[in-house]
Amino acid sequence: MAARQTSIAAPAAESVRTGRSVEAIKRDFTDNLFCIQARFPSVATKNDYYQALAYTVRDRLLARWIKTAEMYKDNASRTVCYLSAEFLLGPHLGANLLNLGITEAVRKAMHELGLDLDELLEEEEEPGLGNGGLGRLAACYMESLATLQVSAIGYGIRYEFGIFDQCIKDGWQVEVTDKWLRYGNPWEIARPEIAFDVKLGGHTEAYTDADGRYRVRWIPARVVRGVAYDTPILGYRVGNANLLRLWSAQAAESFDFQAFNVGDYYRAVEHKVDSENLTKVLYPNDEPAAGKRLRLEQQYFFVSCALQDMIRIHLQGAKSIEGFADRYVAQLNDTHPAIAVAELMRLCLDEHQMNWDAAWALTKRVFAYTNHTLLPEALEKWPVELFGRVLPRHLEIVYEINSRFLDEVRKRFPGDEAKLQRFSLIDESGERYVRMANLACVGSRAINGVAALHSELLKQTVLKDFYELMPEKFTNVTNGVTPRRFLMLSNPGLAELATRRIGDAWTRDHSRFRALEPLAQDAGFREDWRRMKRGAKTRLADVIRRRTGITVDPDSMFDIQVKRIHEYKRQHLNVLHVISLYERIKRDSRAAIVPRTVIFGGKAAPGYYLAKLIIRLINGVADVVNNDPKVNDRLRVVFIPDFNVKQGHYVYPAADLSEQISTAGKEASGTGNMKLAMNGALTIGTLDGANVEIREEVGADNFFLFGLTVDQIERVKREGYRPPDHYAGHAGLRTAVDLIRDGAFSNGDRDLFRPLVENLMWRDEYLVFADYPAYADCQARVDAAWRDGDRWTRMSILNAARMGKFSSDRAIQEYMREIWKVEPVVVPLDD
Repeated sequence: MAARQTSIAAPAAESVRTGRSVEAIKRDFTDNLFCIQARFPSVATKNDYYQALAYTVRDRLLARWIKTAEMYKDNASRTVCYLSAEFLLGPHLGANLLNLGITEAVRKAMHELGLDLDELLEEEEEPGLGNGGLGRLAACYMESLATLQVSAIGYGIRYEFGIFDQCIKDGWQVEVTDKWLRYGNPWEIARPEIAFDVKLGGHTEAYTDADGRYRVRWIPARVVRGVAYDTPILGYRVGNANLLRLWSAQAAESFDFQAFNVGDYYRAVEHKVDSENLTKVLYPNDEPAAGKRLRLEQQYFFVSCALQDMIRIHLQGAKSIEGFADRYVAQLNDTHPAIAVAELMRLCLDEHQMNWDAAWALTKRVFAYTNHTLLPEALEKWPVELFGRVLPRHLEIVYEINSRFLDEVRKRFPGDEAKLQRFSLIDESGERYVRMANLACVGSRAINGVAALHSELLKQTVLKDFYELMPEKFTNVTNGVTPRRFLMLSNPGLAELATRRIGDAWTRDHSRFRALEPLAQDAGFREDWRRMKRGAKTRLADVIRRRTGITVDPDSMFDIQVKRIHEYKRQHLNVLHVISLYERIKRDSRAAIVPRTVIFGGKAAPGYYLAKLIIRLINGVADVVNNDPKVNDRLRVVFIPDFNVKQGHYVYPAADLSEQISTAGKEASGTGNMKLAMNGALTIGTLDGANVEIREEVGADNFFLFGLTVDQIERVKREGYRPPDHYAGHAGLRTAVDLIRDGAFSNGDRDLFRPLVENLMWRDEYLVFADYPAYADCQARVDAAWRDGDRWTRMSILNAARMGKFSSDRAIQEYMREIWKVEPVVVPLDD
């Protein structure tokens, strides 16, 4: 790729930095290539061209960002602060081009310079600042907040190394460092002047202030400096661009000259290395004690920086902290930022000299808490001993909050010691722990689940006591995803087809996509839909061939399960069915099985052995199936390595069947289910998470339902679940398990998959065997529907048309109305 050198002149009245014409873009691009990258075309690399284009787009973005900041400041707008340990943003370039409305102008400008925009889009490193759905949800919400013109700041961590890159070697997942910053990040702006000291360790001292009031002074063992890095988040076709502020840890004093001068070179930089380790990597392994400590320090570090920054901004226009809760509402995205409750109390009490009652009243007005899990083990808690060593002042504050809260509980439930123990912020059933979910519940104005079923189960299970005590705090906000990235950007063929037939009002209000519904009965439109879908499948087939070497048929059913690898998500249930299909075709070449390409993708936590073994099994099955000439023209299996947002741009539009097969009651919501259905995939799934609401919206006739319900699972377990009985009672299941056990997918090695087989045979915590017969029967119904091409296409159209509820815009509007009580701040568009 080499750019042509051309003479470029922008129209006289148009700014080169902000102009939207092809000529202005070309001039700015050339200036940035010379002035920022210090390159001329004959020596420039593809990365140089990408960087120059990114800065060119950023120039136009900054004009809106600065105007937005000025308007928010002048209006003293009530601001939503979204606190999240993860922001899985995805690539910036394509999304910003779309939201600015300059994609085609930039494409033409690049073409006239001899460059290909699609190649430059592929050059972008994806920031791996999240693990999966939690971080991607935060990114969707930031985009929707800007699109809906809400004053908002996202606060998180600028991890130097994000979620690992996944390679597959000999069928196994191998984790490789994610060096997303190796070429720099043109979308961020360093703010070294916005930095805060964060204390860690040490001890506290009590004293009496000048007015005779009891006060506490924290004497830390060390201090880390948090430095801000800002990224503009632009709304779709609006003037608003909000702020994502991520914090990087630095040493308060980075170099010890005295140590260096006496030859102790390591000690000279020791404090710098220790401090910077704090934001070095996303989610360090917290099995060892050092990992636990680092993770707690990470969580405290970013919320302390965030709250100090919010107070700083507030005091620019106010004389005291008292009105802070009128200016800000802070959403806790799960329990990772829950320490913010104690930190705001510390800042109010120790730094701003408030009394306890006033500080606590302010704190409870600021925070709202989103719970994302029904798994008790996923509700974070920290050993009291560790918590006290890292945050001694906060432990004192937690004890005081707990004492006062339990006094209230005693009045409400006198004599109920068991309930008192469950409410306590300190778990004293064995080793003592600080319960972060309890702290979030006590210190927040609102508590929400993320799907209707999830919210009801919260009230009945893990947060039952809190719901009984404070029902007015509880509400539901079902998750959503941004249709800008996951339809308009990912699936331009569908976006163009829809706009051609129903206009473009749906791009600003996804509920209007429902206007496609009558077109499901239009034979010509169905043909256009099939053509669009096949184009998306052809693109994915090309990606699969390049990434894995496997050739797949775009005319086969693309059966897709892409998500984090976990036993409760039950990728192994899917694999068992694949093995059953393989065995049936081998046994009878005329078996009535439609051609199918089963596509998996997702990462397993590095320390989660069974999840990694499931990946190995998928690849073992793929190796056998894809190399068997008796089968591979009707069945193919693919594992896409390193699945991320960028890969999702190809996967979601190409899916025919969406596998949402988690054990009922385990998935809080899910968002992959929404992205796939939004692009016209039909769902096979259980009544779990948001599947329930998706089925309600698209219609039961357009959803393949199977599996035990939450109530049925509870009854099965209560009566005594025996996996061997299910194994013995179903021939297809028995055959599949036996093939795995006998080494059919491990080159004859009967020991490789033994831990997985024995776990299923004797434990099967997530009821894979119990649900297998219903799953296999449901897959037969999928086959029958696929054979009727017109019927399948109608169902696909209706799925896409009826997914308006699952836009993140709708979710943010509910937060605005029910929890945050904020109104839009309209920033007019100059252009």
